[in-house]
Amino acid sequence: MTLELLEVDKLEGHTDRVWNVAWNPAAGAGVLASCSADKTVRIWEQSSLSRSWTCKAVLEGTHTRSVKSCAWSPSGKLLATASFDGNTCVWQNFATDSECISVLQGHESEVKSVSWNASGSLLATCGRDKAVWIWEIQPDNEFDCAAILTDHKGDVKMVQWHPTMNVLFSCSYDNTIKVWWSEDESDDYNCVQTLGESNNGHSSTVWVVSFNATGDRMVTCSDDRTIKIWSTDIERMQSGEGYVPWTHLCTLSGYHDRTIYSVHWSRDGIIASGAGDDTIQLFVDSDSDSVVEPAYKLLLKKEKAHEMDINSVQWAPDDSELLASASDDKTVKIWKLASEP
Repeated sequence: MTLELLEVDKLEGHTDRVWNVAWNPAAGAGVLASCSADKTVRIWEQSSLSRSWTCKAVLEGTHTRSVKSCAWSPSGKLLATASFDGNTCVWQNFATDSECISVLQGHESEVKSVSWNASGSLLATCGRDKAVWIWEIQPDNEFDCAAILTDHKGDVKMVQWHPTMNVLFSCSYDNTIKVWWSEDESDDYNCVQTLGESNNGHSSTVWVVSFNATGDRMVTCSDDRTIKIWSTDIERMQSGEGYVPWTHLCTLSGYHDRTIYSVHWSRDGIIASGAGDDTIQLFVDSDSDSVVEPAYKLLLKKEKAHEMDINSVQWAPDDSELLASASDDKTVKIWKLASEP
């Protein structure tokens, strides 16, 4: 018996490259958002009867340039979108008439990524201006800037909160991943660790970070065509011992032959990667007994998953067999990991 990644549906409607996809965590595998260089965000919904996907809403007319990133709040009631126009927008009412309820301004140029923390009380953004902003959500959907973090020396490509703790990660054109920590949960966030080439980090632009279900391992991908796995003792941090550094576990190289733009870890432990070589590849822990260096193995490789560069891969939050991907070919695809006799 072998595993195959089967194309379930192709979602068409965007008129330019699709940068990012995000599943609504409250709707499971039934609602998906996608954002594009066509300045719009589309909300897709799966019919419970036909199982087919249709576009239920188009968020447009607010952003004036490419929309690079989109992220749902943990409740699934709000969607944040980051754009090259320098603004981050927050939207609601997707079942009726979607409306932009807040426009967050402050970045000097293109905003590249947006991420909610686990409780939905904080929003992080980053941009070409080398800065990371942390916004605090106030009553009546007001957003106050709680911190501006400026330690990166290059364009910040992505921000991502840890899945269980208020620890923020940012990855950059400066080839590093920075870890931001507030010792007493105050507004004072400090860079407590930099993962770079000097400590087994990447040698070129870092595009994405993603975490496993328990939050004790992290996967990163880069323009250097490698995927790296990192680990920490999350229980020590959660018990109040303070920050525990992340350490390099292993590097996966020689699989993609162009830039790896996206990685995402499913709740069942499968890492998906998407790259400029038009392939989606899946990796799993090889269950090696080696205590020197844990190893991950290739589970499968999907050739020509899209016609052009794959910019985003995202597993569904409640269905580890469903994967969404977004591409320069203007489409979003839904995939199902299935067993073939």
